[in-house]
Amino acid sequence: MLLVNEQPVTFQQDNKLTLAEISAQHKPDADIFILNGFPVPPETLVKDGDSCTLIRRGEIPTPEEMDTLLSARHTPGIQHRIRKSCIAILGLGGLGSTVAGAMAKIGIGKMLISDYDVIEPSNLNRQHYFVDQIGMMKTRALRDNLLRMNPSLSLQLIEKRLTESDLAGLFRHVDVLIECFDDPAMKAATLRSVLTQMPNIDYVGSSGMAGYGENNSIITRMIRPGIYIVGDETSAAQPGQGLMAPRVGIAAHHQANQALRLLLQVDPRRVSDQ
Repeated sequence: MLLVNEQPVTFQQDNKLTLAEISAQHKPDADIFILNGFPVPPETLVKDGDSCTLIRRGEIPTPEEMDTLLSARHTPGIQHRIRKSCIAILGLGGLGSTVAGAMAKIGIGKMLISDYDVIEPSNLNRQHYFVDQIGMMKTRALRDNLLRMNPSLSLQLIEKRLTESDLAGLFRHVDVLIECFDDPAMKAATLRSVLTQMPNIDYVGSSGMAGYGENNSIITRMIRPGIYIVGDETSAAQPGQGLMAPRVGIAAHHQANQALRLLLQVDPRRVSDQ
């Protein structure tokens, strides 16, 4: 049995079929061939159990085909876990908008995105918005951008200034909560709420990524299982040391990758404190 664009196809091992021959039967106009997650030439032979993805260059895929492509690139088992997962991103500035884009591109199933602010010109040096979105709510602009990346993404927008008392009620059912606030008080409140009121939620926070310091001083540190902090924990924004896209982007992708590692159960997950 083969999978061809995620559909089962009967196959006998002695057939000695190539991907080009399979394409002629199932997608004659394909010119990109992916076998078990890797691009290969069309003359590649297939074997029983292989997963074959056939793509026509330049064709806009349907949502179902997009999911097939992600499964092909990430492997079906991994993609299934990603697709059924739900994350929350609190704060949609330089960190949050970048994390959201990375998670949309890997095919996360559901995302809660929270911010109460509008896009200003000063945001554009590091935040993933466009000039023609100035004045829009960040939640709505980011929704539009994310759905262009991944039309199958399920999004919930939270458009209010959060307080500590809001957090558990809004986010207690997500798999991973990703803290991307600018406000130190809300950073502390979010971690405190996770530790005291959300015993089963994994958490990826942030601290220190201003300026243009060394790349490798941005690290991911485990505080305890399921609780991680990303940054250098020292470089706060101040005169002469602003928040800039390259270093903020390094930290944001640390956060996104750490969230992914938690969803895939690669790193230690949360141990209930209650």
